[in-house]
Amino acid sequence: MENATHPSYFNLTMFVNIGNYRYPTFVLCLLLYALIISANLVIILIISREKTLHEPMYIFIMCLSINSLWGSAGFFFRFFKDLLSDTHLIPRSACLFQIYVIYTYASYELTLLGIMAYDRYVAVCQPLHYHNKVTSKLVSKLVAFAWIYPAFSVAACVYLASRLPLCGNKIPKIFCANWPVVKLSCVSTVINNLVGMLVSVSTVFLPLAFVLYTYARIFLVCRKRSSEFRGKVIQSCLPHVITFVNYSITVFCDVALSRIDLEALNPFLAVILSLEFVVIPPIVNPLVYGLKLPEIRKIILRMLSCSKSDKQMNR
Repeated sequence: MENATHPSYFNLTMFVNIGNYRYPTFVLCLLLYALIISANLVIILIISREKTLHEPMYIFIMCLSINSLWGSAGFFFRFFKDLLSDTHLIPRSACLFQIYVIYTYASYELTLLGIMAYDRYVAVCQPLHYHNKVTSKLVSKLVAFAWIYPAFSVAACVYLASRLPLCGNKIPKIFCANWPVVKLSCVSTVINNLVGMLVSVSTVFLPLAFVLYTYARIFLVCRKRSSEFRGKVIQSCLPHVITFVNYSITVFCDVALSRIDLEALNPFLAVILSLEFVVIPPIVNPLVYGLKLPEIRKIILRMLSCSKSDKQMNR
């Protein structure tokens, strides 16, 4: 009975049998992960080293890159092993840990996007009070809240899921997720559902609603100002808008996947949609901020030109 209600392993059933293509796929995914690491590390190093970028907006961007490294590590290390394996069994403890990492990654992303929306709102709508309102002390408090609250709220969800007696061990995904584990429960999951709903509202829907509210206010302000002012606002806010829209789409896809019968979908489509949630944002975020924000773009171009000149001198 103990083994039936508390299985030692979970079986990730969405992995497609690709035969000899597993090795090219492994290499491709390894290159993809290397791109994620290098792109986000460049953003982190540039912002941490350049004193001119020690401003709230860039601090938040650096936090996004740190979060991308956290979330992608929680997914890719296990994914690489499963790509080269014929069986896709994951120990119960490892599965619960992966749930914690991926869900905190998702929550951090949304809380940080909400904080960044507030930063852009004050900068555009109350520019004269920006430095008085968005102080280094407030930035520290906001970043601490963005990390600490999701860490404890997600831990509560994972703990409740770990206590459930389960009537199966099959998870229809390519990584561990909380809702599929809860659905395996042999008993009522009312408490899990209530806590999960509270956490979802506070870490997902409230930040999303706040971002929409702030940009509605920014839009109303821009309508009354000059085209030059609107151009500056677009240049400042566009990277955040792209990141927000991109992440909202990936979250929607993941939520939709968790609520439908994945076995009825084309397996390749289901895998691609699952990958989007943990792969696309960590790639898109540093590229968007590196290419769209002139301050970061100038430093990157300067670093590239210096490296080219050094190579020419060595020749």
